[in-house]
Amino acid sequence: MAGATISNAVVSPSRTSLAYLKPHHHSFPHQVNTLLRSPSPSSSSSSSSSSVRISASSIINLEAVAPREEDFKTAFLDHKESGFLHFVKYHGLGNDFILVDNRDSSDPKVTPDQAVKLCHRNFGVGADGVIFAMPGINGADYTMRIFNSDGSEPEMCGNGVRCFARFIAELENLRGKQSFTVHTGAGLIVPEIQDDGKVKVDMGQPVLNASDIPTTLSVTNDHAVIKAGLEVDGVTWNVTCVSMGNPHCVTFSTKELQKLVVDDLNLSEIGPKFEHHKVFPARVNTEFVQVFSRGHLKMRVWERGAGATLACGTGACAVVVAAVLEGHADRICTVDLPGGLLEIEWREDDNHVYMTGPAEVVFYGSVPL
Repeated sequence: MAGATISNAVVSPSRTSLAYLKPHHHSFPHQVNTLLRSPSPSSSSSSSSSSVRISASSIINLEAVAPREEDFKTAFLDHKESGFLHFVKYHGLGNDFILVDNRDSSDPKVTPDQAVKLCHRNFGVGADGVIFAMPGINGADYTMRIFNSDGSEPEMCGNGVRCFARFIAELENLRGKQSFTVHTGAGLIVPEIQDDGKVKVDMGQPVLNASDIPTTLSVTNDHAVIKAGLEVDGVTWNVTCVSMGNPHCVTFSTKELQKLVVDDLNLSEIGPKFEHHKVFPARVNTEFVQVFSRGHLKMRVWERGAGATLACGTGACAVVVAAVLEGHADRICTVDLPGGLLEIEWREDDNHVYMTGPAEVVFYGSVPL
């Protein structure tokens, strides 16, 4: 991966039709661009693993321009230069991803090691993960795979699947309310793009059986781990374990503290101790939750393979399931994450969890591999 070019910044990412930024060339003697360059052989960079460096010209006096029909015909993703990876960066409540059009192959265009470099926030594009839009299998319209920022591959990502849905809509030039099926490592997921641009996702049924999560914690109720004691660094936490296709450990309190104030937590210190705890053989995502009311929960999350993130869709779903099981909340809740709000519903009639939230495009880019 030698370097990258970032272009076509988006001014109003919530709009379905994408806006572009155009420099006033009379203000600049030279063309304005933004480049992500690799260090030269003589570079004094001290890190051999950091293969890209940012060098950006100053951009001022930019004018937002609505795209024309010919803009779409020459859209960035239509560029197919050999040796380049073209991508679009999206975010869902600040949980950000590099989206790759991989519909022509079932093999990812990026290796896990390359994903680590791309996700690096100082020496790469910067993201919580790289998501690949692939051909559908087992009857699904599409397949979604994701590499985390540490190179690991999770089963699924809730915020990521909303970004995936908006990406597919752009690739296929879909307009208005749309839904399709997506094969993931967590099973079949059905996102639906709403008229307001938000994405509602049928996340399927939560898994509560301890061995399927997986966790070796002692079960407390019908093979489930609900408000069980877990000792972490000398503190006993009350935890409920839920899988939304990936494992989650949700806590509302400790033995000594019956109500958490999540903003007071040192997440970078405590999070890894949950993630790598011996009772979670596949590691775990951990949600720390503060209850404001039966319809309003606030959470902070430490994600397996990504660390502290601004949002976690599967985590928000797991939080509502755990809150209902522990008696803290109703089945329809607003979940307040550092990046914004998600609407979560755990329906009693079909036992499915539904997540509704935004997904917004950030910019288009390309990088030589």
